[in-house]
Amino acid sequence: MDIDHLFKAPKLSSGNMKRKMPDNPAPEFLKRMKRQPPSPTPATSEKRAARVVTVEDVAEEAEEEDSSFAPGGDADYFKEDDEEGRFYGGGLTQEQKKILNIFDSATGQGIPDEPEELSVTSVRRMLLKFERAVNKNTDQRSKYPDDPTKFIDSEADLDIAIKGLLSLAQHPSLAYSELVKSGTLTLLIGLLTHENMDIVIDVVELIHELTDEDVDANEREEQTDETEGAVRILVEFLVENSIFDLLTDNLKRVNESEESDRQGVFHILGIFENFLGFNPELSKSPALKSNLMPWLLNRVQAKVHDENRGYAAELLSILLQNDMENRLEFGKNDGVEIILKALSQFRRRDPVDPDETEFMENLFDALCSALSEAPIKRLFLDAEGPDLMVLMMKEKMQSRSRSIKTLDYAMSGPHGFAVCMSFIEAMGLKTLFSALMGKSQAQKKKTASAPPSEDTSHVLGIISSLLTSLPSDTSERIRLLAKFVENNYEKVDKLLDIRDFSCARLKVTDKEIQADRKQRVENGEEIAEEEEDTWYLHRLDGGLFTLQTVDYILGWVTMEDDGIRTHVMQMLSRKNQGLKDIVHTLQIYYDNMEEPESLDKDLSTHKDILGELIKSLSS
Repeated sequence: MDIDHLFKAPKLSSGNMKRKMPDNPAPEFLKRMKRQPPSPTPATSEKRAARVVTVEDVAEEAEEEDSSFAPGGDADYFKEDDEEGRFYGGGLTQEQKKILNIFDSATGQGIPDEPEELSVTSVRRMLLKFERAVNKNTDQRSKYPDDPTKFIDSEADLDIAIKGLLSLAQHPSLAYSELVKSGTLTLLIGLLTHENMDIVIDVVELIHELTDEDVDANEREEQTDETEGAVRILVEFLVENSIFDLLTDNLKRVNESEESDRQGVFHILGIFENFLGFNPELSKSPALKSNLMPWLLNRVQAKVHDENRGYAAELLSILLQNDMENRLEFGKNDGVEIILKALSQFRRRDPVDPDETEFMENLFDALCSALSEAPIKRLFLDAEGPDLMVLMMKEKMQSRSRSIKTLDYAMSGPHGFAVCMSFIEAMGLKTLFSALMGKSQAQKKKTASAPPSEDTSHVLGIISSLLTSLPSDTSERIRLLAKFVENNYEKVDKLLDIRDFSCARLKVTDKEIQADRKQRVENGEEIAEEEEDTWYLHRLDGGLFTLQTVDYILGWVTMEDDGIRTHVMQMLSRKNQGLKDIVHTLQIYYDNMEEPESLDKDLSTHKDILGELIKSLSS
C-alpha cells in the first residue's frame, strides 16, 4: 500500500470546499478576499491603478511557472520542520503567495488598519474639517449662485464631512460637549435650510443618529449617567434653537416619491420620537401642536400604506397620550373625522401585514387618548363614531377588539351619556353581550378557569358606563336590564363566574402582599403611605379592578330587578357569600376613588353615584 499516495494533499481545484481559492485567482477575486480600503482620493486611485497592472503582469508570468514541484502545488510542503509537516501546509501555491505578497507590498502595509479610536483631538479634527467644508460650500454658492458646476465639488465634500460625523454617536460623553462648544451644532442646524435637499437629509440622518436611544451602546455599562447628561445637553441645545420648526418646515419640502426624500421623512419622524422618548414633556411644545399635528393627520390619510404612514400614526398616538392641549388641537384639526375615515377601511378586512396592523392599533390608541376630553366625545358622536364601532364589533375582524376598547373610552365618565344613548340606538346591546358571553358553550365553560380577556374587561367597562349614565325608567335602561334576565339569567351567571376567578386571583395577590408586609415588619422597616399605595395598585392588577367592576354591575342589577336579586343571592349563598361581600368590595372602591379636578356643577360624580348605590344595597 502506498502511504504517500493515500495522504497526498489534493489539488485546490478539486472538491467542494467552501470559500476555496482557485489555482490562478484573478485580481478581482483577491480584492474581494482583502478588506475594503477607505474612500479613494486621487493619490490612492493612482496607486490602485498601478497595483492592478502589477498584479496582472505577475499573474501572466506566474502562468509559465511549474506549480507541480510538490504534491498539490503546496509551496510549504518541503518547508515544514516537523516530521509530518506536510499535513499542516498553508494550502497555497507559490504562485498564489507571490500574488498576495505583491498586494501587501503595493498597499505598503497590507490590510488597512482599523480607524483610530476617538479622542478629543480626533473629534476636534473632524469638527474642523466639517467647518471648513461648510465655509467653502457657503463661499462658492455665494460667488456662483447660478453656476452649479462651480460649487458641486464643495457640495460633495460637505456630504462626506457630514457623514464623517456619524461616528460621534459612538462616544457621546466625549463628543457631544465638543459639538456644542465648538459651534458645530449651530452650523448643523443652519444646514437644515440648505438649498440642496440631499444635504438637509444628511444632517437629519446625523441628528437622528446622535439622539437615538441606543446612542451610548459603547458606553452603556460604564458611563450611563455621563452619557445621559451629554445627550441632554445636545437635545436641550437643539430645542432651544428651534429644531422642531426647522424639521416640520422640511417635511413640507420633501417629495416622498423619491427614495432619498422618503428616507429623510423617516429620519425626521425618528428625531421627534427620540426627543419625546428622552423627555415626554416636549410633547407640549407649541411647534408640535401647531405645525406637526396637521402634517401627521394629513399623512395618515394616504391611500397607499408605507413605513412613513405607519410612523406618522405612531407619533400621533404618542403626542396625544399625556397632553390635553394636543388632544384639543387634534379635535380642532378635524382629527376625529380623519381617524374614523382611516379606520373604516378595516371594517370588512384585516390588515395585510404586521406593519399595517400596528398602524391600525396606533390609530385606535390615538383616538382612545383623545376621547378622554369632553369636546372630543362630542366630535366622536357627530362623526357617527359609535355606529362605526358597533359595525366593527359585528364584523368580528381584527378591529373588533379595538372598537370595544374605543367605545369603553368614549362612554366612560360624566360626559359619556350622549355616546351611551347613541350606542343603544345603534343596536349595540346584542353585539356587546355576545362579546361578553363568547362564541360557544365550550368557551363559557372555560371562563371560570381562564382570566378575563382584555375584551371582557372593556365590555364590563361599557356595561358599567351604561348603568351609570342611562336614566331610570327610560326605555334604553329597561332594554339593558332585560338582557340580564333573558335565557334564565345566563349573563348574571357569566358575571358571577368572572367574579369567582377574580376573587381567586386576589387571594393569591393578598398572600404575596401579606408576606411582604410581614418581612418588612420583622426587619424593623417603617411602612410608608407610598408603600400602601403601591400595594393597592398591585391588588388592582391582581384581580381587584375586575372584581370592583363586576360587583358594581351586580349591585345595580340586583337593586333594580327583584328576579335578578333572588338569583344572585341564591348563587352567592352556595359559596357562603351574600350581598354584604358585594358591598364590602364597593366600599373599598369608594374609599380609594378620587374626585375629578373639575366638573360641571349639574353633573353627578361617579363617586357620588357609587355612594348612593352602597347605601341602597346596605339598607
